[in-house]
Amino acid sequence: MKAVFVLMLAALVLSGCGIAGGGAAQPSSTPSTSPGAGFDATVTETTRSVTLRAGQTLAVVLHARLGMTNWSGVRSSDQSVLAPIVNPAASAARGVTLAGFKAVAPGKAQIDATAGPDCSPDQACPAYVMVLTIDVTVTAA
Repeated sequence: MKAVFVLMLAALVLSGCGIAGGGAAQPSSTPSTSPGAGFDATVTETTRSVTLRAGQTLAVVLHARLGMTNWSGVRSSDQSVLAPIVNPAASAARGVTLAGFKAVAPGKAQIDATAGPDCSPDQACPAYVMVLTIDVTVTAA
């Protein structure tokens, strides 16, 4: 019985470490070629970089990880290159964060977002945050 308890505890600790540390590095992926909703490209939490032409629009669709809050603070590091836009038709499913951007001028910017542990009220909660960064290159139209 003690051995079973030790194995269960070890499995719990190891799975918790994977969530807290963000797990293994995620591979680069390419943006969707059929983004829908009037956007020229779509990126997700697994996208590492994207290239757009000035004038194109970018949809950001971020899915919350198990045990984490929804992504928040989705922003562009340089609004003169990549400006936020409002999509009045956007409605997200539970656990999904949506944002839209327009490539304004040639240059480089980053899309940043954060998420934290999803903790019950009145419970101890670990103090860490996940940070997402997607590199965006905008070329001339």
